[in-house]
Amino acid sequence: MPELPEVETTRRGIEPHILGRRVCKIAVRQPSLRWPVPDILAQTLVGRRIKSVGRRGKYLLLQVTEGTVLIHLGMSGSLRLVPRGTPPGSHDHVDIEFAEQTLRYHDPRRFGSILWQAGGQAGDALEHKLLQNLGPEPLTDEFNAELLFSRSRKKTAAIKTFLMDSKIVVGVGNIYANEALFMAGIKPIRKAGSLSRRECEALVTRIKFVLDRSIEQGGTTLRDFVGGDGKPGYFKQQLNVYGRGGEPCTGCAKTLKEIKLGQRATVYCTACQR
Repeated sequence: MPELPEVETTRRGIEPHILGRRVCKIAVRQPSLRWPVPDILAQTLVGRRIKSVGRRGKYLLLQVTEGTVLIHLGMSGSLRLVPRGTPPGSHDHVDIEFAEQTLRYHDPRRFGSILWQAGGQAGDALEHKLLQNLGPEPLTDEFNAELLFSRSRKKTAAIKTFLMDSKIVVGVGNIYANEALFMAGIKPIRKAGSLSRRECEALVTRIKFVLDRSIEQGGTTLRDFVGGDGKPGYFKQQLNVYGRGGEPCTGCAKTLKEIKLGQRATVYCTACQR
């Protein structure tokens, strides 16, 4: 599943090509995604210019005067810029066409979504029911050690599961939770409420670092993900634990342990993480 760095990489990839451009046509070949593509989309977008290309959590936000298109890439979705008139493939479900280029939504599993929120002000999109209760963005000052410490008190959930709760903080998905916990030296199965303030400081620092580094390098190379410019990301080459169960720890060379936690693959070092 594309995580926050992949979505942010996509946002940065498409923004220079569509910001300020007028939508010429909407083509919906498959309206049945996770939720139906709203009929109002074509009626409202055609003839409008893209005012901003934003992101909230894993949702891309394309704002026009009348409202905002919310795009979630789901499990296998991607956005690609192709020359206008390029024939669609079998999994190319929605096109937003501009004068010379087309922003094409590709999703083999159809678990993503393209939705609409009315209202032309910058904050109106955040009133959508899917965005209303999201936690802070991890790369902002709002997400800090004191917030993590206070929200984790008396919580018995495993710290990795706790971090992946979007009501606590958005966008810390499975790959980056594994990596940040390794860098902070914290075992992922520990109860969230057991963390000290110092450990929260270390963990917040590592979360910001691993997400920043991944965004700089273009996201994580996943089988179903390519960047907005069609190029894959490269962060996977530098992963310390994710996908490396049974291999030597990069810190101490002890064999990394892999378990299932919340139905997600969790890899950690029993020696380096406590």
